[in-house]
Amino acid sequence: QVQLVESGGDLVQPGGSLRLSCAASGRPFSAYAMGWFRQAPGKEREFVGYIAQIGGATLYAGSVRGRFAISRDNAHNTVYLQMESLKPEDTAVYYCATYVRGTPYSPQSYTYWGRGTQVTVSS
Repeated sequence: QVQLVESGGDLVQPGGSLRLSCAASGRPFSAYAMGWFRQAPGKEREFVGYIAQIGGATLYAGSVRGRFAISRDNAHNTVYLQMESLKPEDTAVYYCATYVRGTPYSPQSYTYWGRGTQVTVSS
């Protein structure tokens, strides 16, 4: 069992920045690759990014590549999502999750999920 808690969501103006955190407890955090997803009202949950267990290999959705960056601190059981040049279309609830198997781009490949943190990009 792994518990995940996201934080750092806020209201920010277009062009602004935010850093989201995902704190994990329970089973050894370093054993899991991690993903970030987001879900806007009326839309399906969509892949944002992925980071491997060790070594930091990352994958990103095309819509955020070059603007968002994922990192992790295994010593502190935390994964981060640094978001730059935010756009109104980035508005969503952001979730972190533990990867199990399959394509990292699908929510079905993840087991444990946090409850999400709201990011709103608006002037």
